[in-house]
This record gives sequence, C-alpha cells and structure tokens, in this order.
Amino acid sequence: MFKHVFATMQEMLEEIIIHYPHANGAQRKQLDDQLSSLKQFSDTFIEEWLQFEEKMADFRDLQLAHSKGSSAGQAPLKPAAPAPASAPGYPKIISAAPIPPALQQKPAAGSKGNHSAADSIEKTDPLDDDAVIEMQQAMSKGQGYFKLFMFKDAFKHFQDAVRRSPDDNRARLFLGMTCMHLQEWHEAQRHFQLLVEVTEHPKWKALGLNALGCIQAVRMNLEQAAVYFEKAHEADPNFTDPLSNMKSCEQHAGQLSLLFGSGQL
Repeated sequence: MFKHVFATMQEMLEEIIIHYPHANGAQRKQLDDQLSSLKQFSDTFIEEWLQFEEKMADFRDLQLAHSKGSSAGQAPLKPAAPAPASAPGYPKIISAAPIPPALQQKPAAGSKGNHSAADSIEKTDPLDDDAVIEMQQAMSKGQGYFKLFMFKDAFKHFQDAVRRSPDDNRARLFLGMTCMHLQEWHEAQRHFQLLVEVTEHPKWKALGLNALGCIQAVRMNLEQAAVYFEKAHEADPNFTDPLSNMKSCEQHAGQLSLLFGSGQL
C-alpha cells in the first residue's frame, strides 16, 4: 500500500516540476495547491510515524521489564498509560465524516431541529452503529485518496458512501467532484444536478453550479456555461472560481483553463 501511495506522490511531483515553468496564473495556482497537499501528507506521515516509534519504544521498555520481572518470580507489571494524543490543531489529511442527524438527539415534539452546517443526510432512515462506522470509513478513505489526487481509488470509496447513504449531500459532492477529475462528465453532471436541487448549503450549491458550468464549457456550450457560472457566483459571492471560469470562456483561444473548485473541499 505504502509503495503505491509514494509512487503516486513521486509521479505527481515530477508532473508539477515539468509543468510549473510553463503554467499560467490559474494553472500555477492548481499546481501550488497540489504541492501543498503533497507537503501536508508528507508532514502528517512523518508525525504519525514518530508517534508510532515512541509507542514502540515504550512497549519495548515494558516488554523488557516484564521479562526481567517474570524471570525473578515477580508479578507481571501493569501496562503503562497510553501516550497522550498529538497536540490539537496539527493538520490531518483525513477528516472524520460527521455523525448523521438521524443519530443525533431528536428535538422535542413541536420544536424545529437545527440544520447541520455540513448539510449531511437531510432525509434518511436511522442507521445502526455498524452502518455509521462503515459510512465514516468510506468517506475517510475517499477523502484521503482525493487529497492525494488518486481519484480512481477515491471514486470507489465515495461511490460506496453514496450507495450506503444516498441522501448524504456531502458524500455526493465529493463523488461528483471526483468524477470531474476523472473526466466522467455525464456521471458528474448527474450528481451535481441532483445536489443543486436539494442542498441548502450555499457553498455546496455554488460548487455544484460551477461544476455544471465547467461541464458545459468542456462541451463548448459557452453560453450555457456562463449561465451556470453566474448562478454559482450568486449562490456564494465569496467563491471566486466561477468568475475566473467565466473570464476564461470569454477569452479562450481554442483552450480553456477551468477551475472545478476542488480547493474548497
């Protein structure tokens, strides 16, 4: 597994080195984002490895003390307390999927439940503990591969997450964006059309509309693409990718530079 991951990272870094000198502003920003993700993964891996080595060293000391105690006829020593967790705030690549509202405490009768900021699983049947764990695992694995730009692997896990919970808009957003990077335009369009119809999350709606605009731009339906980009900007004015895409469509000379919005995930 690790050989596969680091081989992919090496290939990505080589691609960045090759294309960076000739990239324009928008392309260079995407390459910078990719390089930042690679650096973050490398730092996280080193930190986790150091923590693992510290625990292994503690266990070896415990094992040695236990062996000496047993040979001397003493009672086995109690295991040492677990090492404290890493300092809060350290960047992690994989973020845990939120607990579905179906498992959260239900509001009292007659009261209105608060909408989750994650806008996740708005309408679904209650899931048992095993189903929640499997859903979280699928999302976490998918996010890990997504941040490493290993989109084929990410696709399988996000597809599994959507299959387990079709009403989870967060899972569908990641699946649709993964399809964009795989250039599976028809499948991406299907997911984003559904997403923009049901989500109440402004940023997610903007991401979906921007992606639909990119799909139309790829098909050279530039007028329809502009309509989607305008709607995306209206949904979330702080999301600037739609304006960049609109400008690219207006100024294109046989080649488009499109921003899917992956950096917002």
